[in-house]
Amino acid sequence: MPLDLVTLRCLQDNYAYLLHGEAGTVLIDAPEALPILTELNARGWRLDAILLTHHHDDHVQAVPQIVAETGARVIGADADAHRLPPLDLRVRPGEPLEVLGEQVAVIDVSGHTVGHVAFHFPDSGMAFTGDSLMALGCGRLFEGDPEMMWASLMRLNALPPDTLICSGHDYCTGNGAFAMSVDKDNQALQDRLAAIAEAREPCAPATLETEAATNPFLRTEALCEALGMHGATDSQVFARLRRMKDEF
Repeated sequence: MPLDLVTLRCLQDNYAYLLHGEAGTVLIDAPEALPILTELNARGWRLDAILLTHHHDDHVQAVPQIVAETGARVIGADADAHRLPPLDLRVRPGEPLEVLGEQVAVIDVSGHTVGHVAFHFPDSGMAFTGDSLMALGCGRLFEGDPEMMWASLMRLNALPPDTLICSGHDYCTGNGAFAMSVDKDNQALQDRLAAIAEAREPCAPATLETEAATNPFLRTEALCEALGMHGATDSQVFARLRRMKDEF
């Protein structure tokens, strides 16, 4: 059976996620302890593990308190282990990982940070992408370069279209405004922003199909001519878009 998903808002604009099945419960990223522990207690769920996408404080700072109260194991990328809270299990992209009885793919999505990973639960149709592929956008390139981030986005874009992309933040207002500034004639984008504004759809999660149709960072081919970049590669168009977003 597919795992149950609970989306939690934390801090000002972070998302954390609880996954629950017959084998137990896991948390993806730990921005803030109170809403996470409150939800666990309300549902009577025991937390078994915390999966971490990357080392930034707004994704890991609640780990010590949550571990102290639940005894959960902590799982994160071997490449990022020196910057993460103490890990009980270090994982590497391409190596097998089983979580709640489901085989999970660990995907290298470096760019926002080097060592950033995403967790793809294929049987449940979900991918937890942290600050790589985000709702209507992608993370700033604090450590990687455009080519690295573009390659990461393409790994995620190769997932099944109905995959639910569970990203790390609600940046829909800013991301949506930027998307409209470069892709204003995109009817799918207009419809999505209207649905979000009217609270008919959440900012996140959203399917990969929805992101591919509305997220400018996945629409480099469609936007190439509009940006006056005839003949440019996808990664060059992506780099231009990322610079434009940084200055937006």
